[in-house]
Amino acid sequence: MAATGDDAAAMDSISRAPAAHLAALNAAATSSSPAEAPQDVAETPALPPKKAGTSSDGGVETAEEAVEPAELDINELCTDMFEKMSVFLQGELTGTCEDYRLLENMNKLTSLKYMEMKDISINISRNLQDLNNKYVSLQPYLDQINQIEEQVSSLEQAAYKLDTYSKKLEARFKKLEKR
Repeated sequence: MAATGDDAAAMDSISRAPAAHLAALNAAATSSSPAEAPQDVAETPALPPKKAGTSSDGGVETAEEAVEPAELDINELCTDMFEKMSVFLQGELTGTCEDYRLLENMNKLTSLKYMEMKDISINISRNLQDLNNKYVSLQPYLDQINQIEEQVSSLEQAAYKLDTYSKKLEARFKKLEKR
């Protein structure tokens, strides 16, 4: 719904007021020397912002007037922001450095573990080779044991055959003796 008449004029004056105030501030800043600028801004009291509310003109709302902060406040705020950003970035970089140190320590420990595992595997390989060499050196004795075992089993079979034959002979002898 568009405003007409007195309402439109009131809205137009409200929208132009901050522009007029900014122009006055800029004119004051350009007319004074740079060294005096902070004093002038500090000496000029900041206007309190108008509160939104209703005027006596039939319920028309008024807007708050935008007030720029004083020059010193901006410098202080910028300095404070840069200090806080510095602390934040320092913390981030410190955290990153700590992460890299931790990763470096983990890599060193892993490298040490792999070196230990390498030493263990070398020892196992050496011991296995020693066992293989001992087995090769014992092989002739193992072959002799196998031959002796075969001879013993053949002697055992011969003993069983001899025992069987002697029993048969004894049985024949007893048969002949009875006659």
